[in-house]
Amino acid sequence: MTDYDVKDMKLVEGGRLRIEWAEREMPVLRNIRERFKKEQPLKGVRVAACLHVTTETANLMVTLQAGGADVVVTASNPLSTQDDVAAALVAQHEIPTFAIKGESNTIYYKHLNAALDHKPHLTMDDGADLVSTLHKDRRELLENVYGGTEETTTGVIRLRAMAADGALQYPIIAVNDAMTKYLFDNRYGTGQSTLDGIVRATNILLAGRTFVVAGYGWCARGLAMRARGMGAIVVVTEVNALKALEAVMDGFRVMPMSKAAKEGDIFCTLTGDLNVIDRHHMQTMKDSAILSNSGHFNVEINVPALEDMAVSKRRVRPFVEEYELKDGRRIYLLGEGRLINLAAAEGHPASVMDMSFANQALSLEYMVRNSDKLEKKVYGVPEEIDQEIAALKLKATGVEIDVLTKEQEKYLHSWEHGT
Repeated sequence: MTDYDVKDMKLVEGGRLRIEWAEREMPVLRNIRERFKKEQPLKGVRVAACLHVTTETANLMVTLQAGGADVVVTASNPLSTQDDVAAALVAQHEIPTFAIKGESNTIYYKHLNAALDHKPHLTMDDGADLVSTLHKDRRELLENVYGGTEETTTGVIRLRAMAADGALQYPIIAVNDAMTKYLFDNRYGTGQSTLDGIVRATNILLAGRTFVVAGYGWCARGLAMRARGMGAIVVVTEVNALKALEAVMDGFRVMPMSKAAKEGDIFCTLTGDLNVIDRHHMQTMKDSAILSNSGHFNVEINVPALEDMAVSKRRVRPFVEEYELKDGRRIYLLGEGRLINLAAAEGHPASVMDMSFANQALSLEYMVRNSDKLEKKVYGVPEEIDQEIAALKLKATGVEIDVLTKEQEKYLHSWEHGT
């Protein structure tokens, strides 16, 4: 193959072994792959995927390829690529891959365009950068595209805004909104992997530290839960009254970021919005405050403001930048303000990505079969797909559940029975 751009093809063997290790934890995707091999539901379909290039993503790409798809993959974040996995995708599976950990913003968009050069029929996005680039800069390719999927909360927000403006030119399924995705991937996957990234980057003890979690969506819930489990004193900041109330009922302290900034030892943003930690917050933080982000884009922490405030900057550990301020205080930024769970760690465990990527595979199959019936808007994952994935996951883990009797089904669908 010549159509790829990865860091080092000598890393292939390590990538192959790690992809194989992840596959052990992905029984639902394996099950789908076996069916795809037989039925070829994606035969002849060109797919451009913009995802974090990890071991789990590799298993998804191989599954789509087994189903007959002509696949190309590019990174959805400059720091999230696992270079050995990228090399293995090219060498072992002949999947064109454009991803290098630490790539510049220029190279990132060059890679997006390389994936779009594939002239996809379907897009698979994580953050909507591929879809946005397609709509803004590569509109000549839109006539080929008849559907797509989106993996993240951030991406779904962007796509719904596009649909509301009448800008979206093809239907997209919001994989993020599947219950077998956000209830598990967002909560348990993000919770564990974010904490993993923070600890790998810093090697600090969490017990007894004040840990500020910005937001209380499903990702933030997972992190707050895990941080408390490690002994941290967890503070939640929110703008939504219902979510804030839920955080209170879950036993967390809730306050505005302006107050939390003065108390926190460790901060992590998971909101999908910009400048959640802003200049005026950093001006009041303790010496040695640690800032991190686990939202999709690196805009949640106002890094330009931090750069402007600092009199000096140095890298003290991999993925840890020390900013010294005029008054002598130091603020530590992890992973350049990008996704810390992928910048400094390996992202979500394969077991939870098994369900998320099963949603991706089955949603693409659904899109192929139904694209002519769908409007140019954002759809949820069909309930039958959600239920099928949950059932397959339970079966794979050896868990059995009850089945309603005919009498019980009749009762649940009737209204005549009272007290």
